[in-house]
Order: sequence, then structure tokens, then C-alpha cells
Amino acid sequence: MYSQPISVDGLHLLVIDDDADTRKILTILFEMEGAEILAVGSVNEALEVLSYFKPDILISDIYLSDELGYSPLTKIRNLVAAQGKWIPAIALTGFASEIERAYAYVVGFQMHICKPISLDDLVSAVASLAGCKQLV
Repeated sequence: MYSQPISVDGLHLLVIDDDADTRKILTILFEMEGAEILAVGSVNEALEVLSYFKPDILISDIYLSDELGYSPLTKIRNLVAAQGKWIPAIALTGFASEIERAYAYVVGFQMHICKPISLDDLVSAVASLAGCKQLV
């Protein structure tokens, strides 16, 4: 699948996206890559699962049905910080303007990826944020 394989084996990923098909595709993709993934459809669900699921990376759509995806990043980071951890985050969005990209970085996302996404690029982005090594 990849020209230069990267392992995300063992990573814990939290995905927030209100599109059921996106959640399903990302779940299948990352499970095939060896990651443990929990995909939820709302910010409220994400906040609930953080009581028992400890993600290494957050992947979040920006425009969600229950809340604008920029503000939940702060809520999630505050909750995770109370557990003594920090979580890097990737913004997924259909909005590709430079203003959207810049704002995503200003509010604290480490990466901004536009939909439709390249699955290879998303796996590489997750691996990069997590400091995963390239397979030889």
C-alpha cells in the first residue's frame, strides 16, 4: 500500500467526525495498520470516552454537527492535561483556504488535512506526529 511503510502499530487514536462513512473508513484503515482506534460522531461522545480511552493522537473534523471543531480541541486538551498528558491533533476539513489552515494552527492543531483525504498521507501524518519509525 505504501512506497515507504511506516508503522503505527500500537497507537491509540481518537477520531471525531460526524460522517459515519468517514469514521468507518478510518477505523478499518488504522485497525489494518495495527492501531487501536475509537471513532465517535460528536464532541460530547469524545469527552465521554476520554474517561477510559487514552489516545496518543486526535483526528478531528472541524465542522461538526454539535460544535465547531476548533473549540473542542481546548476542551479535550484540558481534560487530557488533567490526566497528565498532552495530545497532538490533526484537523480534517473540507475547507482548504489558507485562512482555515492558519486558524487551525493558531488554535492548536499540529496538522491540517483537507478532504478528500489521501489515506496514505493520513497514516504518514499520524506516524509523524507520534514519532513512529519508518519500516526498513
